[in-house]
Amino acid sequence: MMIERVKSNGMRESGSVLVIVLWITFGIVSLALYFAHSASLELRAADNRASSLAAQLAIDGTARYVGYLLSNLEEPGKLPLRETYSQKEIEIGEARTWLIGRDIKDRTSSQPYFGLIDEASKLNLNTATVEMLEALPGMTAGLAAAIVDWRDGDSDVSESGAEDETYLRLSPAYHCKNAKFESLGELRLVAGADLNLLFGEDSNMNGVLDKNEDDGDKSLPLDNRDGRLDVGLMDFLTVYSREANTNAAGTARVVVSGPGFAQRVAPLLQTTFGPERANQILARMGPPNATFTSVLDFFMRSGMTENDFTNIQQSLTLTNGAYVEGLVNVCTAPEEVLACIPGIGTDKAAEIVAYRLANPDKMNSVAWVASVLDRSQAVRAGVYLTAHSYQFTADIAAVGHFGRGFRRQRFIFDTTGKTARIMQQEDLTQLGWALGRQTWQDRRQFSGITR
Repeated sequence: MMIERVKSNGMRESGSVLVIVLWITFGIVSLALYFAHSASLELRAADNRASSLAAQLAIDGTARYVGYLLSNLEEPGKLPLRETYSQKEIEIGEARTWLIGRDIKDRTSSQPYFGLIDEASKLNLNTATVEMLEALPGMTAGLAAAIVDWRDGDSDVSESGAEDETYLRLSPAYHCKNAKFESLGELRLVAGADLNLLFGEDSNMNGVLDKNEDDGDKSLPLDNRDGRLDVGLMDFLTVYSREANTNAAGTARVVVSGPGFAQRVAPLLQTTFGPERANQILARMGPPNATFTSVLDFFMRSGMTENDFTNIQQSLTLTNGAYVEGLVNVCTAPEEVLACIPGIGTDKAAEIVAYRLANPDKMNSVAWVASVLDRSQAVRAGVYLTAHSYQFTADIAAVGHFGRGFRRQRFIFDTTGKTARIMQQEDLTQLGWALGRQTWQDRRQFSGITR
């Protein structure tokens, strides 16, 4: 009996030891798996941070590329042709970058359009009249008036507008600026600048009809599910458009209106066309102190051919100021912006766009506008028009290796000086993926990963 008890106790003790060993082993394995999982997560996080850093450096490199491109334009004042520079899947190490553009002819596409954006193709908040602003799609009379009140130098409230008494009732309260807009984002401070008006259905500001922007009320933003992207006011407005009041050689332009204009413009005409032709042109201009409303008006009264006018247009101006602000590039502006210009309106805006498409070789001056508008319309419109652009947006998106680490920044470049300079820089990464569904699906292939 004694022996049996010993055996029984021994077996119990051995079983207990085995259970303890198994528990310890299980604990060690669990700890090993926990630390392995943690290490894996840390590795993935570090890899994502490395991808994000690579994407940011690629954006910086692409911005330098754009700066070089704009500093060495074949024809200053012209938006570079898309076939002359890289716009998508620009390879920088293991990262890739894209220049997100705008396709003004197609608001139904779900595929991104790539390229630089012309700021002179938009209305300038600092120069557009109330009537011009009101003509924009979605604009309200109250917001248009409040924009003018915000930028003017007085505290007088215009009809439907807003001054201090409106802004000081807000929480937090602030004053009406009563000075020029310095950035487009400043528009969000203006009374009546509802986010739906500013951004429309384009929640990530990429000009593309993404899935969530065409699904009704299933997800933000709210949209009408009509298969067309209704962009907000931000797509049609700028504060950056201006051109230096000098010609391509950097010499001050000739003021071609008012007292003594004939004496001022005669040397330019004689140098370009010879004395006889210059005298013929001057004879058509009327009195030596004749007044013109714009360089387009000057062209129509001169009797010059479009080619003749192209040779001298960049040497002509109506002001002595250092810069001419807010002119709209009639060669690149979308129909919605052209419809806001006095003398053009909705009907003629469509005709102008059609003429541009049919006559791309004539887009070197504003002279061709006289072929679309009658004289009175052209005289009214010419005050607001140009054929040149000197500010461009580079909306740069990037991913690092394996298509990770998405980053996006927008740069505004000014080319009025000898070299292009960055006027403004904004991080748009928080708006989310902006390169369309196909690029999302293909992103793992950017580093040769096909599985």
